[in-house]
Amino acid sequence: MKKKYACLIIILLIVGTFAAFGRIAGNNFINLDDHAYITENYHIKSGITLQSAKWAFTSLDVFYWQPLTWLSHMLDWSLFGANASGHHLVSLLLHIGAVIFLFLFLNKTTNNLWPSAFAAAFFALHPLRVESVAWAAERKDVLSMFFGMACLYAYAFYAESSKLSRYLLCLILFALALMSKPMMVTLPFVLMLLDYWPLKRWPGALNDPTENRSNSAGKLILEKFPFLLLAVASSIVTFLGQNKTGAVASLEYLPFFTRAANAIISYTAYLEKIFWPVNLAVFYPYDLSLSLWKVLISGIILVLITLAVFYYMKKLPFLFVGWLWYLVTLIPLIGLVQAGLQSMADRHTYLPSIGIAFILAGGIPFLWGKEDSRKKILLPAAITILIIMALLTWKQCGYWKNGSELFSHAALVTKDNYLAHNSLGVALFEKGRMEEAVDHYNKAISIAPLFPYVYNNRGVAYIKLGRSQQSAIDDFNQAINLKPDYADAYNNRGIVYFDQDNVQMGCRDARKACSMGACLALKSAEARGYYCR
Repeated sequence: MKKKYACLIIILLIVGTFAAFGRIAGNNFINLDDHAYITENYHIKSGITLQSAKWAFTSLDVFYWQPLTWLSHMLDWSLFGANASGHHLVSLLLHIGAVIFLFLFLNKTTNNLWPSAFAAAFFALHPLRVESVAWAAERKDVLSMFFGMACLYAYAFYAESSKLSRYLLCLILFALALMSKPMMVTLPFVLMLLDYWPLKRWPGALNDPTENRSNSAGKLILEKFPFLLLAVASSIVTFLGQNKTGAVASLEYLPFFTRAANAIISYTAYLEKIFWPVNLAVFYPYDLSLSLWKVLISGIILVLITLAVFYYMKKLPFLFVGWLWYLVTLIPLIGLVQAGLQSMADRHTYLPSIGIAFILAGGIPFLWGKEDSRKKILLPAAITILIIMALLTWKQCGYWKNGSELFSHAALVTKDNYLAHNSLGVALFEKGRMEEAVDHYNKAISIAPLFPYVYNNRGVAYIKLGRSQQSAIDDFNQAINLKPDYADAYNNRGIVYFDQDNVQMGCRDARKACSMGACLALKSAEARGYYCR
């Protein structure tokens, strides 16, 4: 009977997740990373070939070593081409696969069917999942999570019987997760937590009076070493890749105290969004003047929760495991090593929120042990919560229809969102609405005058509008001053110089841009009969 219910729950998880996220099949690509990952990446558009596969395994483009993610994009392009629907549906299927593995793991290890179902559904249908699932460029998230949750389920079988084949399967799945995205680097610690609860391997190891090494605490630690080595190697490669692309912010720009303060506030802000998921945005601007009282209140909340968790560690092990899961898996994403411009991101909750799901899976049967209470109170409440989550997710997916919708919403629900205004300007530019695009570029510059990309974008818009070429050159100059290795700005300035028949200056910029891998200005020169040697 229990197997029949488990199969029914899996069907409901599939149907419910499709219903909540299904509208992403009608969404387009957006003008934020999708071009770098898919639509303008010639390696991806060439499909899976020997040459493109070699590039996938050797490239550190876009911050990460992520060969499986690149291969999955190549396969998608071979199947669906520029049709975004296919790309989105594959991401949704991977998310559903991760959800099913999570449910199977919880059900197997806790032996609580319905709490496991609710925890998996809460994770599956939550609006915070939308960014990872609906954003084509975030394929790495869902692919890594799919292999990560498969690793957990395989680990549950290994915990039953320590066979080498089961151990190797776990290790292989972990490696595949890291090859999709390095967010799984904290998994070795997660496995140690799972050994405590729900697998309960630690109590047996610590209380074992014999010298049987298969159940010893030493073995539990030693068996995690290969996982740890893979995690360290992945972390090193990731850091090198982010440094290579200039994604890691310097301490001069973001002092460590500012990062630590933002991290403390982000921990509580993520918790708030897990339990009150409103005003979600694709980008949250970094606040460089955080209030001390906010930092103190957030810190006190975190300390109090952590003290309570340790106090009830033996009585409520699920609370201990879930809370530490949340804290630890957020560490690589919390911004102490700042990569990117965001203060926080919805996608960063993908793995950490499973810790909250674990608390739900363990806490529900603890709080409502009586069957009458479950039927009269718990069941209606759970259904209501899941329906609300699904409706919010369905609504949030609509904002990802295109760049205009997405960034208009982000500008509306956040304050001083310069990236949203810049990206909205790009989306309007692509629709031919140049004056509106310039208005948003101006807003972005007024908020963040040191943001180089918006000057380049406004310069291009000035050219299209037929305004003064000098105005465009001034914008390209400013973009290059702020970012000396900005190839697109050199390209665009070079083209304007060629329009002015200033061959010397045009060739200088064309050669500079081409040395950075962007040769549009050089091709433009040759088309005009100018040869820059």
